[in-house]
Amino acid sequence: MARGRTVRVLVERHDADGAKRRPDELVVEEPMEIRLDGHLVTTTMRTPGHDYELAVGFCFSDGLLAGAPVRQVRYCATGTATETSFNVVTVETGGQAPEPTPRLTTTTSSCGWCGTDLETLRSRLHPLVDVRPVEPDVLLKVPDAAQSAQELFERTGAVHAAATFDGHGEIGLVREDIGRHNAVDKVVGRLLLDDELPAGDRGLFVSGRASFEIVQKAWAAGFGTIVAVSAPSSLAVETAKVAGIRLAGFARPGRLNLYA
Repeated sequence: MARGRTVRVLVERHDADGAKRRPDELVVEEPMEIRLDGHLVTTTMRTPGHDYELAVGFCFSDGLLAGAPVRQVRYCATGTATETSFNVVTVETGGQAPEPTPRLTTTTSSCGWCGTDLETLRSRLHPLVDVRPVEPDVLLKVPDAAQSAQELFERTGAVHAAATFDGHGEIGLVREDIGRHNAVDKVVGRLLLDDELPAGDRGLFVSGRASFEIVQKAWAAGFGTIVAVSAPSSLAVETAKVAGIRLAGFARPGRLNLYA
């Protein structure tokens, strides 16, 4: 369910011509509680919209589903959807997924898999096979193509984006959120619900930096290529090499760096 993702406020704009009052559009940020088979997983700060995808993508990329199929996704669990302001989402596997250990703190819009390391990923993920890394000349087209599809950023200037692209650099699925990791989880969740994982024939674009958490989410989803507008971390590069992912960063018009 996509609800209002922006609000309009009155601001005082100062420039060379002085001060003027005018309306401005702000992105909404609200907490959302994610539950798996009724068990609390985490509370994350997110932009409302595509909430089911976010919850499913989070559970999948964190390894919480453990291969169990998603049977249903719904609002509420602790009351009606209206009573909880559409801020509680439950992912149902019919009890097939292991009972999750809840995070004790809220996942912020910039937080990812805190406390997780590469060895933990190696224990549940394997190097990717049957992937088709996208060639550098095609990757150069992706940032501009993705930017033109970032409607919410165009209106507010305050959100991140994640998008899929094909071997020709054509943008497919686009999701935006105040959180970088949330945007990726929304993409992954949509692909899982559409039975389109692993995504070995596609690449993943992210509008911010390529952190370890971003790479591990892409690895879990089977993406063979990642393009990031900003730089990767050293652990992100190491993780991409282990996973077999082509990782590009500092993507700008006409140039980028290949790290893995």
